[in-house]
Amino acid sequence: MPNLDIQSNVSEPGSSKHVLHPADRLAIDIPVIDIAGYLQPSLDPDLTRSIASEIHDAARSPGFFQITGNGVSPDLRRRLLESMRSFFALPACTKASLHRNLSPAMRGYEGVGDQMLEAGVSDRKEGFLIGAEWDGEEDGGRAGFLQGRNQWPAEEECPGFRGVMEEYFDAMRGLSKALFRLVALSLDLDEKWFDGFVGIGGLEVFHRLTQAWHPVKPVKDAFVVNIGDMMVSDKDRYSVAFFNEGRLDQIIECIPTCLKPGEQPRYEPVRVEAHLKERYSSSY
Repeated sequence: MPNLDIQSNVSEPGSSKHVLHPADRLAIDIPVIDIAGYLQPSLDPDLTRSIASEIHDAARSPGFFQITGNGVSPDLRRRLLESMRSFFALPACTKASLHRNLSPAMRGYEGVGDQMLEAGVSDRKEGFLIGAEWDGEEDGGRAGFLQGRNQWPAEEECPGFRGVMEEYFDAMRGLSKALFRLVALSLDLDEKWFDGFVGIGGLEVFHRLTQAWHPVKPVKDAFVVNIGDMMVSDKDRYSVAFFNEGRLDQIIECIPTCLKPGEQPRYEPVRVEAHLKERYSSSY
């Protein structure tokens, strides 16, 4: 069940929590992978294998990578940022009328402090969550966890917001499908292995080997992909996260090509819906 979370981090004057000191951090290289060759109408098998190999290496370590040639236009990203700024600048009462607590599908606005990703510490950010529009006919006409209609501000209150969000959401769904297929190829699986699973500057990463946070140098027109949490800066920051969590009824278990002969899976199988409910209950 893909969803899109746009956020505005709220700065707190004088706050020192999570302040980054680049001079005290050793920068590490985050791989930059150009996937344009895979998105072309005519695929080059050798180029596809090369891209999949790059993703394989990046996913193993450091677990992050940036993708260029992703097909998402600079104009769309510009309009997305403008729409985000317009929405978060709306009166508090207008945003509150769209609160996610009013949505059975947990779609809509969340205010500063509504989410808690670290025990005892509320996040200093606003957010707005959307997902795929549920058409009322799926699953026998029954809405369920994270399934339902999006909430939207009135067009006269935030002109163009819905259209831009839906356009970006569709673009990211298409991109995530391509990435899933490349990941499948990187694991020596059939290119469409994950198709059933998915159904229809300011960033640092934690490096396990050094046990330290390292800055990620942003690359123009690239998206950062991680296989992590936002840091507070000295001014409000806007970010967009797209989560492709797959079908809610899908069972997540070890992929055959990731097991050596005689080896047993490290983790027990888990249903996507059960995992997401556990994560949501710990954050809200």
